[in-house]
Amino acid sequence: MTSCVFCAIVDGTAPSRQVYADDDVLGFLDIRPVTRGHTLLIPRGHASNLAELDPTIGGKLFIAGQRLGAAIRASRIAADGVNLLVNDGRAAMQTVFHTHLHVIPRHSGDKLSFAKGLIVRRDSNPDETAEMIRAGVAALA
Repeated sequence: MTSCVFCAIVDGTAPSRQVYADDDVLGFLDIRPVTRGHTLLIPRGHASNLAELDPTIGGKLFIAGQRLGAAIRASRIAADGVNLLVNDGRAAMQTVFHTHLHVIPRHSGDKLSFAKGLIVRRDSNPDETAEMIRAGVAALA
């Protein structure tokens, strides 16, 4: 394996704004968010694509996605729903080749702001966003 930024986040040598962690999965804010609270969930062990991902770990990744979705709804972000998305392979627009699940908060009637977010992709206060999500996770624990 060549250098992997997500593996560096797991081992603590690359920065991230972590919002979720368990024995198998790590969650942190996307550095180019489509919406506020857009989070990436990754397996702690490297798997370049879905074919390499252990199905048990894949299940744990989606369980974490369910938990994080509920936490984002319960947080001050107050999402009305979430998109869970995996881009698998270059043709599917995967840019970091360490399997990851996008958890993208959605709000009713947000089609225009969602479309704008696909272009702009920034959060004006990611530290506050991370704290809101962590508070949502803690509230559900």
